Amino acid sequence: MEPNRLSKILASAGIASRRAAEYLIFEGKVRVNGEIVTIPQTFVDPAKDKIFVEDKRVEFKDEKVYYLLNKPRGFICSNKRIGSKKLVIDLFAGKGQRLFTIGRLDRDTTGLLLVTNDGYFAQKVIHPSQNIRKEYLVKTAQEITHEHLTTLSKGTLIEGKWIRPAKVTKVRRGTLKVVVKEGKKREVRLMVQNAGLTLVSLSRIRIGGLHLGPLQEGEWRELSAEERELIFS
Repeated sequence: MEPNRLSKILASAGIASRRAAEYLIFEGKVRVNGEIVTIPQTFVDPAKDKIFVEDKRVEFKDEKVYYLLNKPRGFICSNKRIGSKKLVIDLFAGKGQRLFTIGRLDRDTTGLLLVTNDGYFAQKVIHPSQNIRKEYLVKTAQEITHEHLTTLSKGTLIEGKWIRPAKVTKVRRGTLKVVVKEGKKREVRLMVQNAGLTLVSLSRIRIGGLHLGPLQEGEWRELSAEERELIFS
């Protein structure tokens, strides 16, 4: 749970409604780190501060959340602020959990990105043993020829390892779909570049059996338990 006003923290923990929590604070029934606090707007950090209501310690257990995001261009997958760069987690401001992305899409790549606060689930998704395939929609400046497809299918050298796509399919003149399973940094971009094509846009449209669907860039929604299982199918 993120740092916030004391009244909101108590409400989020299920102690009482926001208004009822304010009354508890006004009445001197709430202590933070041993001191009685009577101002509801007092800023506290549940991860560091010891909060008691009527001498009973408030326990905070973050509810596990899972989101599907259509990542917009210009956002980076990091929880560390670097200058004025926009972070993916900025799109979830106000959710109240310490969220992070599962894996990464580079700054100029759009599409399906999973965001959660469940470290166990995230590790399961990215672990190589799951062999989860990811599909990308690629748009190029040139018409895609048979020779381009042949070169793409052969793969390219990435980080000292020869990486081949699982599948390459031409959709129309300057559009193709590439399915990969390695998860190397910028692998699809490098494959396209190695084939002599100029990349116009790149978007991830599928992870395992989970598809991006009709979400617009910057939009997100919660994932159901059934959808989470689709990732591994």
